[in-house]
Amino acid sequence: MDAQGRGRADNIDPADQWVLNPNTGEYELRLTPSGAQSGVPRPRRGTPSAAARTRTAPARDRATPGRDRNAPGRDSDAPGPDVPGPRRRRGEPPEPLPGRRRGRTRPPKKSKAKKIVLWTGGTMALVLVAVSGAAYAYLKHLEGNVQTEDVGDSAKDGFSKDEAFNILIIGTDKRTGAGNEGYGDKNSVGHADTNILLHVSKDRTNATAMSIPRDLIVDVPDCKAKQEDGSEKTINGTDNVRFNTSLGQAGRNPGCTMDTVKAVTGITVDHFMMADFNAVKTLTSAVDGVEVCVAKDVNDPDSHLKLSAGEHTIEGEQALAFVRTRHSFGNQGDLDRIKVQQQFLGSLMRKMSSGNTLTSPGKLYKLAEAATKALTVDTGIGKVGTLKDMAMELKKVPTKNITFTTVPVRDNPAEVVHATVVVDQSSAPAVFDAIKNDVSFTAVKQKAKKEKAAVAARLKGSRSAASDIRVDIYNGGAVAGSAQETLNWLQNDEGVLKSTQLGNADETLGKTTLEYSPDQADQARKLADLMGLPASAMKPGESEKNSQGLPAIVLTLGKDFKGAGVSLTTPTKAPDVDKSTADKSVCAK
Repeated sequence: MDAQGRGRADNIDPADQWVLNPNTGEYELRLTPSGAQSGVPRPRRGTPSAAARTRTAPARDRATPGRDRNAPGRDSDAPGPDVPGPRRRRGEPPEPLPGRRRGRTRPPKKSKAKKIVLWTGGTMALVLVAVSGAAYAYLKHLEGNVQTEDVGDSAKDGFSKDEAFNILIIGTDKRTGAGNEGYGDKNSVGHADTNILLHVSKDRTNATAMSIPRDLIVDVPDCKAKQEDGSEKTINGTDNVRFNTSLGQAGRNPGCTMDTVKAVTGITVDHFMMADFNAVKTLTSAVDGVEVCVAKDVNDPDSHLKLSAGEHTIEGEQALAFVRTRHSFGNQGDLDRIKVQQQFLGSLMRKMSSGNTLTSPGKLYKLAEAATKALTVDTGIGKVGTLKDMAMELKKVPTKNITFTTVPVRDNPAEVVHATVVVDQSSAPAVFDAIKNDVSFTAVKQKAKKEKAAVAARLKGSRSAASDIRVDIYNGGAVAGSAQETLNWLQNDEGVLKSTQLGNADETLGKTTLEYSPDQADQARKLADLMGLPASAMKPGESEKNSQGLPAIVLTLGKDFKGAGVSLTTPTKAPDVDKSTADKSVCAK
C-alpha cells in the first residue's frame, strides 16, 4: 500500500506524517506500520536488565528479519527483540524499561537551524526543481507525475553535481488543463511562449537567468524528433522566423528549441523543463499567493488583470493574468512583459525560500504535487532522485547572486512597423561569452584568492623569441585536423619553426593545456601569448623529449579550441547589462 493509501486507512493526513531528521535538517515521511500503536515507547538506550547485559553484544550483531536495525526511529545500540526481558504473568502489561515512563515519547527539541529545509531556487526552474527535490522525501510515486520526453543528443544523459549546468525553462502557450480555454491561441500546437536559459555556476556562488524573447528573429536549425514508434524524424530548419516556432511548429520538440538556443548564443543547453499555464496557477496557490507590486492602477480586458496601485498577493487565475498581460506595463510589448515575469519569478522564489513555506510539511506536500504535475523534463533528469540532486545544488546559490537579464536585442530593421527584434550583435556576444565562461553578473565572494593569484603568476615573467619555442602539438578533443592547422599557423604566420604535430593525445580534454618544465617557462609564456591561452591553461611540470631527443613543451588542444589564432582567454568580468536580482522586490511600471 502506498503512503496515500495508509493515510486513508488510518485516517491520517500524509502531510502530518512528515518528521524532521535532525541529522540532515530535512523533512522525511515516517509512516506508522500497520497494526502498530503510536503510544508504545521505543526501548531506551541505557543500562539494560541483568539478563539483557549478558547478551547485548550478540543481539547487536544479528539483523532483525524485515527491518533495518539502523533505520530512523530506532536506536542503533538498543538490544534486538530477541533479547529476553523480565518474565511476567499472562495478561500482565509489560514492564517499562528502567528510567522510562509509559506513554508517548517527547521528541527532542529541534534547533532553529535544523528546522529549515535546504532546497530552494530563483526562477520557475529553481522553484519546480526545488519542490520536486522536496517531493523525493515524501513519495516515490511523485515520479509518475513528472512527464518526460526523449530529445536524443540535444540533452545530456544525466546530471553532474560537480559542473556548471544550463537548463532551458520553457513556458508553452498550449491550452492544456481545465480552465485554460480563455488563454493563448486555441489552435496553438504549443509554441515556446516564455523562455529562460538558467545558468548555475560551477562553484554555486551565482546563477544567471537569461530570458529569450519569443519574438526574436532566428534561424531554426535542422533537428531530430522522436516518433511514437521509436524512430527519429529529421525536421528541416527554417530561417528568419520567430524564436517561439522552434517548439511545436512542424512537430518540433523541446530538443529543437535547445538546439536553436545553441545556434543563437553558442551556449550548450544541458537539460530542459517545460510547463503550461497550470504551473503558475497551481504553484502560486500552493504557497498561498505571491506578493507583487504595481506602480499604477491596472485594468487589462485582454488578460482580465485588474489591480490597484500598490502591493498585492495574487494566486491562481490572477497570477496567470499577471504574467501574461502585454498591455499593462511599459511599452505594452513582449520585452516589458519579460521584465514583469522576472519580477514575479523573483517574488515566487522568495516566497518559496521563506521559513513559512519551507518549514510547513503541509505546504511542501501541496507544492510537490503541484510542481511535478505541471512539469515535463528530458529523460536525463526525469528521476525524482536526479531532481533532488539538482535541487540540493541550486539551493546553494544565494538569492542576491541570482541575476535576471534578457538577450540584448534591437528592433528588426527589416520592419516598418516593429513587431519583432533581432540580436544586438554589438552587446549580446559579451553576454553570451560571460555565461559560457561561467562569469557572474553579480559581485560574488571570490574563493581561493591565493590559489588564483598563483595561477595568474604563471603568465608573469620574461618571454623567449618565437623562434626559440620548441613545442609538440597534440589533438586532445578539438575538431579533426586542428593540430595540423595549428602547426601550419605557428610555422608560417608566427615563426615557431621548432614545432611538431604528433596526432591525437592519449586522452580527451575539455580545455586546451600547455605543459612545460621550469626552464621552459619563458617559451611557454610566449606561446600562450601567441595562442591567446589563459593562465589556467599553463601546467608547470615536466616537458617531453621530441623526436630529436630535445626537450619540448607540450600543447594539447582541447574541446574548447576554436581555431588557430583564435584566443581562448575568457572574460573575468561580465558586461554591464539591464538586470535585476532575485532578492529585491520591484514595482512593475
